[in-house]
Amino acid sequence: MNKPQSQKINIAYFSDVLCVWAYIAQARLDQLRKDFSDKINLSCHYVSIFGDTYNKIENNWQDKGGFNGYREHIEKVCQQYDFVSLHSDTWSVARPRSSMSCHLFLKAIELIQQQEPSIYSGVYGRTLVEECAWQMRLAFFRDGRDIAQYEEQIRIAEKLSIPIPKLEKILHDGTAYAQLSNDFELKDQLTIMGSPTFVLNEGRQKLYGNVGYRIIEANILELLETPTSTQASWC
Repeated sequence: MNKPQSQKINIAYFSDVLCVWAYIAQARLDQLRKDFSDKINLSCHYVSIFGDTYNKIENNWQDKGGFNGYREHIEKVCQQYDFVSLHSDTWSVARPRSSMSCHLFLKAIELIQQQEPSIYSGVYGRTLVEECAWQMRLAFFRDGRDIAQYEEQIRIAEKLSIPIPKLEKILHDGTAYAQLSNDFELKDQLTIMGSPTFVLNEGRQKLYGNVGYRIIEANILELLETPTSTQASWC
């Protein structure tokens, strides 16, 4: 016996806006929306992999060329996928200090989305916050802009017709900080190791890193066929 059609699979998606693998994974998110739009609930959460980019890259890449070496690595990664592009300024000229400001901004967008669910009709079924996160990634990776800067974030919000006064109130009154704090607590609770990570089956299944779409799909199909939420999946 299959699950009732009304019962959806919950998927928690954790990522860092500055993570190149999350940039690449957007195509898989869009395919999930296309293939399972009426069968999944997808929630987006953020992890601070690039909370301090200078410290991270200087420590991890000091013997491999620093920022320039990291930039070369990212370029090789992007060359493997014909559906993404990389600007020459990304990580060479545009070096965001932190992804934290982006994540805070996105949590504010998420709150607006909750208050006004009809504010945005998403491309490929994306929610408003998913689209905003994608536009941030495009601005950084494709267009070579420093998306840690508030002016760049506001430019994206205006492009999506987000009400700026309401957005700024949420940013200034601490509400967005509370939402982001909840993401960090959930990350610790689920023991999330990095970006991107798909979490399914109440935390029992975690798909971390550059996971192919067919693997994600197989996990979802298995869960859809599981008779009860308490039965262990074979995946």
